[in-house]
Amino acid sequence: MQDLANRFPNRVRIASAGRSIEGREIRYLRISTNNFQTQSRPVVVLQSLLHAREWVTLPATLYAIEKLVIDVTDQDLVNNIDWIIIPIANPDGYEFTHTGSRTWRKNRRPTNNFFCMGVDLNRNFDHDWGTASSNNPCSDTFHGASAFSEPETQAVRRVLHEFRGRLQLFIDIHSFGSMILFAFGNRQLPPNALILNMVGVRMAQRIDAVKWPSNPNYRVGNIVDVINYFASGGASDYVQTFGNILSFTYELPAYRNQNNLNGFLVEPAFIRQAGFETWEGIKAGARYVIERSRYLQNITKNADISV
Repeated sequence: MQDLANRFPNRVRIASAGRSIEGREIRYLRISTNNFQTQSRPVVVLQSLLHAREWVTLPATLYAIEKLVIDVTDQDLVNNIDWIIIPIANPDGYEFTHTGSRTWRKNRRPTNNFFCMGVDLNRNFDHDWGTASSNNPCSDTFHGASAFSEPETQAVRRVLHEFRGRLQLFIDIHSFGSMILFAFGNRQLPPNALILNMVGVRMAQRIDAVKWPSNPNYRVGNIVDVINYFASGGASDYVQTFGNILSFTYELPAYRNQNNLNGFLVEPAFIRQAGFETWEGIKAGARYVIERSRYLQNITKNADISV
């Protein structure tokens, strides 16, 4: 990533959000044509690999970086949005999927059970924390000692709060299931649920138009209605509490449509496709943000003229 910043110093900066439980740096990219100086410009945040085993999500954020920096074919997305991209939100867990267990999900926090490690980072954010997750350290959905007990979720929170006033779109990229989900994991709906559904459908339609023929169409909806279980402490739920924001969880397609642990495997031939089709969905969401931003700016200008 640093090489990219060196090649494109006027557009890319690499920053550190903090360090993981094992001391690895959690780095993210700030992509902007004016170093985030235009306060009226909306911010979009993309995040992947919060769950360590979901390898296919990394090509999605890397492809987005490529299209925003190296191979720019959508100039409007560069000129009208400032981007924050966190490619590896769980570096310890991701490393362990290479050196230990390929299907490891959590971080690498030692717990009070010698035989069980790790906190599910997507149950550790501060929304309904602990209500629909596990207090068993051996569980894959163990929520940790408290909300934001983990340095990884604290790091993500730090980034989100830095840009909270301008944040308009947040996409937490996961796998698998071919889904676009929105809040809340307790089945309550946020005030902007209709807009979330509309934008979610737009994004899904763009992905479906270019997806692999063997993969199912994306489903869109409230987390509980689509996945059929309650979930608490999720990143996208937490961001939705910020207000009138578009906050989504993407679930990318399963490996060869399998619905067991093999679904987390990655078809080598699908790596590029995963980035391409996910980017189509991201673009649709980002363009809605641009439309809304311009609309609100025009309302403000007209109000000033009237006064």
